[in-house]
Amino acid sequence: MIERGPEVTPEEKAGPTDFQDPLVKREFAKAAVWLGLALAIGLAALLTQPLLLIIGGLVFASMLDGGARLLGRILPIARGWRLAIVCLLSVCFLVWVFFLAGSQFTAEAENLRKVVTDQINRILNWAGAMGLAPGDATTEIHRQVMGSIGKLTSAVGTAFDILSSVAMIIVIGIFVAIDPRLYERGVAWMLPLEKRADFYRTTSRMAHSLRRLMAGRLVGMAVEGVGTWALLSFGGVPMAALLGVLTGLLAFLPNIGSIISGILTVLVGFSAGVDTGLWAIGVYVVVQTVDGYLIVPTVAKRAVDLAPALVLSAQLIFGALFGILGLTFADPIVAMLKVMLERKAETAAEAAEQE
Repeated sequence: MIERGPEVTPEEKAGPTDFQDPLVKREFAKAAVWLGLALAIGLAALLTQPLLLIIGGLVFASMLDGGARLLGRILPIARGWRLAIVCLLSVCFLVWVFFLAGSQFTAEAENLRKVVTDQINRILNWAGAMGLAPGDATTEIHRQVMGSIGKLTSAVGTAFDILSSVAMIIVIGIFVAIDPRLYERGVAWMLPLEKRADFYRTTSRMAHSLRRLMAGRLVGMAVEGVGTWALLSFGGVPMAALLGVLTGLLAFLPNIGSIISGILTVLVGFSAGVDTGLWAIGVYVVVQTVDGYLIVPTVAKRAVDLAPALVLSAQLIFGALFGILGLTFADPIVAMLKVMLERKAETAAEAAEQE
């Protein structure tokens, strides 16, 4: 006869490994949510740079797609050929900036650093002599300013160090621009069926707003870069070509970019004399006025009406958290978040009306 062990009595309760108990199920679900949230935050922190490169690729893809659409108004050819023309022109420009003009700009970058450093020293010495700043404060300001200027000019002088990131952004952008619907359907496949129609409408609006925003940004970059170079050359300001390229590139960063380029232009202008410095100030005012009151309202602001304070705050936060890539793509990220939130508000309003 087989001896039986003790049997389960009705008074016994479920243990911590028994997932049939409702309480255990509920607590386990809570723990899984918190664990998943912690893992998501950790992965986001680890994958910040790759995610920003992907965002940069999407931004570049919107530029290519917008260029292909614009070219379609002139050339009635297939989209693939128009996209190939835009890609070829973009690659040629980047090759010119990094390789053909890179040697000249790299040589001038050291002169730019020296000129800016000398001008900053003169301003701080004058402020100390006039009693506008105590000695300790002047020393601290000098250290902070020199550190910032050094980082900027060293970044200009070692532009080849970021070539790999730029190449990755270009490759991602070209692949996405070739067939954007493929990647859109891939993301939508991971969503429930009832959410996909809203996802497609949201991404369509995001793409439209991003194209308009980047169109205005590119036009502004071209106007500021070429205008600054031409006017500074006419006024005899040293390193006009380098300042023009820097102004055009920094124009991609609204608010902050124009301030940095203006400071550099004025400092270099005054290094050649008071008249040249005043001319540099005039050039800065004229270029920024044309871009701020003509280009931006006409091309970009109608599509993405972002408050300047919001953009500047986002740039400061993203720049502090994610570095130069966060600062560069803060504006497009805010624009896409704005479109997404507006679409969610519209969806909620439609659902309320149906009820």
